[in-house]
Amino acid sequence: MNQYTDSRAPLESVTHLQGSAAAQGWRMPAEWEPLDAVWLVRPHNAETWPGCLAQAQAEWDAWKLALEEVVRVRTTDEIGAPTNDSWIRDFGAIFVTHATKGVAAHSFIFNGWGGKYEARTDDDSVPEHMVSHLRVPLWSHNFVLEGGSIDVDGEGTMLTTEQCLSNDNRNPDASPQAIEKALRDAFAVEQLIWLPGGIKGDDTDGHIDDIARFVRPGVVAAVRAPHGHADHEILEANWKVLTSARTAKGRKLDVVALPTPDALHYDFPADRFGAGGRNMLPASHANFLIANGRVFVPCFGGKSDDVACRLLAELTGKTAVAISARHLVVGLGSLHCLSQQQPADPRVTAACVASRA
Repeated sequence: MNQYTDSRAPLESVTHLQGSAAAQGWRMPAEWEPLDAVWLVRPHNAETWPGCLAQAQAEWDAWKLALEEVVRVRTTDEIGAPTNDSWIRDFGAIFVTHATKGVAAHSFIFNGWGGKYEARTDDDSVPEHMVSHLRVPLWSHNFVLEGGSIDVDGEGTMLTTEQCLSNDNRNPDASPQAIEKALRDAFAVEQLIWLPGGIKGDDTDGHIDDIARFVRPGVVAAVRAPHGHADHEILEANWKVLTSARTAKGRKLDVVALPTPDALHYDFPADRFGAGGRNMLPASHANFLIANGRVFVPCFGGKSDDVACRLLAELTGKTAVAISARHLVVGLGSLHCLSQQQPADPRVTAACVASRA
């Protein structure tokens, strides 16, 4: 199914699971469900943030402090896992839960967003290190998938894009049916909603976390741009699909428009994008992270920041925290891309609920 070399190095301490996770009762929780931790990797690759690594680190440090008010922050440094870069959403373990068995994880092949960059051997091995440290079992898949390409409502519905998952630079030998089966088996997905594609400046081939996100069951916040904007056409195509889609429970989606930030550009070195020069950045308020009662919203210093924060607070019913991401986005991503949530063990959550009853 896959033409890419699997660079993940198996660790003897990891318990490997086989078969369909969904058939065994595992599911991927929604981001707003209780979390035990959020995993981060501090920006460290100067090629990713050329000329502004220190500024990106300062924004990351401020965000980490804000996160620590509501959730434990884990880093790859503390478990001795080396990384090529900081986008742990795309190369880290993707967690699932089971009502009586607790927490497990999936590891997929990470090929540097379709082979656009040098080999990411360290990044590709991070899931093994994470589950070895946590002592939770793991499914390892011979399939390319990045966490930023999918979003779930915790009730069997998934958002993704054709531009990314159907791209020949991911799984060229996999049919659409095979891709859907892999997602259904891993995450207990019953309904997939395929959007056409993503925004300009995004080097991931249209990750969903820059364009449309579940904020609660049946409700999606989707970026919408005015006429004349570079992303207007593709975002309208996404909007059309969303407004006609239904969830796994048969409900029509409630789709709410997120504002588009003012266009941001950055002067990259010539060797970054071939010709170099001034490139549009994928600034998006949809790259938020929900964690234990708060929604952390990437902000870029424009008039849309306050609008996005108010809207996401209203939609999620959680406190919005504005996080400056003007330099983080030079790396072509922001808060969601730079994080991976670890859900709470449902057995512990159930016990806590029972003890309060």
